[in-house]
Amino acid sequence: MSNKISTLGELKKSGWKSISVKEEMRKNLIEKMKRKEVLFPGILGYEKTVIPQLQNAILSRHDLILLGLRGQAKTRILRMLVQFLDEEVPVVEGSEVNDDPFNPISKFARNLIAEKGDDTPIGWLPREERYGEKLATPDTTVADLIGDIDPIKAASKRLSLADEEVINYGLIPRTNRGIFVINELPDLQPRIQVSLLNIMQERDIQIRGFNIRIPLDVSMAFSANPEDYTNRGNIITPLKDRIDSQIITHYPRELSIAREITKQEAWSNRNGEVQVHIPENYRAVLENVAFEARNSEYIDQKSGVSTRMTITAMEHVISAAERRALHNGEKETSLRITDLYHMVPALTGKLELVYEGEQEGAVSVAKHIIGKAINNTFKSLFPDPSKRVVEEKESEYKKILDWFANGNSLEIPDMESDKAYMKKLDSVDGLKKMAQNYSGKEKKDLYPHMDLIIEALHQNSKLGKDDIDDVRSYSDMLGSMLGGIDDFDDEDFEL
Repeated sequence: MSNKISTLGELKKSGWKSISVKEEMRKNLIEKMKRKEVLFPGILGYEKTVIPQLQNAILSRHDLILLGLRGQAKTRILRMLVQFLDEEVPVVEGSEVNDDPFNPISKFARNLIAEKGDDTPIGWLPREERYGEKLATPDTTVADLIGDIDPIKAASKRLSLADEEVINYGLIPRTNRGIFVINELPDLQPRIQVSLLNIMQERDIQIRGFNIRIPLDVSMAFSANPEDYTNRGNIITPLKDRIDSQIITHYPRELSIAREITKQEAWSNRNGEVQVHIPENYRAVLENVAFEARNSEYIDQKSGVSTRMTITAMEHVISAAERRALHNGEKETSLRITDLYHMVPALTGKLELVYEGEQEGAVSVAKHIIGKAINNTFKSLFPDPSKRVVEEKESEYKKILDWFANGNSLEIPDMESDKAYMKKLDSVDGLKKMAQNYSGKEKKDLYPHMDLIIEALHQNSKLGKDDIDDVRSYSDMLGSMLGGIDDFDDEDFEL
């Protein structure tokens, strides 16, 4: 249609009808639902919670707010609302506020139509240009959002300051006939929030100095973090009352969903010099880190644990394996336990610690959480080594533990080559056989699982462990404790 219609007269003959933005979104949502389309592609874990509520809000022609902790895909969802708009709509060409040719609201458009009639030029506005967004910052002004008079425009056009054409429209009027989003709404000062009240209810704006009301056709949406209500500001009650739908977002509730999100978002397939194999159970460890953090007494739960943490953690882990392989001139490698601990920088920057946690230290807390995640994942795959062995049944870990009890130790430098790494793990009696019993069919998972068993035995206080610079060393638990005592000289005990 847009290739043929260029004037108001042609638009009238085409039979095109003007409808409101919210009616347009409702219409397109219904069509997508009838075609069984995926409404929010790439948004996982919200199929039974957030997405149905979003559908209800759009069908009800509501303004809405997404309320949730950081890293819950709020902004991404709001930006996807544009897909419910038509591909393009006609506007009066040259209009600053996307004037509907059949219902012009600006003086410019009204004057142009009065002058040219059916010859009024028509432009076509694509859906991507009908979306506006503003991050609420403390310095945001009414002029930014709504508009103000422009004395420079008045002077250049030799117009009176009382002339409507000297108005400099703000972001919201410029998004007329579209969707406007304000992110982190509580950060907006209360006096600025007041300026939104008319838009939310009466659907118009008032520019200071003018005794006019400009009716807008705009769908408003917001995002907010519930913690913001007390930390940085709050949403004023009259504005909250005017927001029709409040939709609560959440973190993934299932490990499998969290794993899919990380797999989808993390930069894993790098097509570089090194191919890094990621065992599925190592992916589970990484997601368990987030689940453990969200339940940890050391972490401030009010601030949340963003899903961005697991995404960046995965990238750190892959990079650690990549760096080691490049150091050793290897073309491919698999993740190791050592690599998992290299996610610490991704955790320390994203975890807000409570007072007790700060005493422990951010790095110590991060390592503690990683250890718990490793242990939880391990126990979902292997027998629990912390449980007492049933009489007349030898522990499956006995051969492994006896090997360490005989004075042997296992040292694995961070940059150990794959060949040397495998040889050292093979030397531990009973380790390979046990891993084979539980590893599944993927051969590349075997040695990562052998590594997992050793680390889990340490996490369950069956083996001692020393992390010295870039080398981790495992030894018999009792021997490790006695070794620590041997470090004292006799004179240390003299009175």
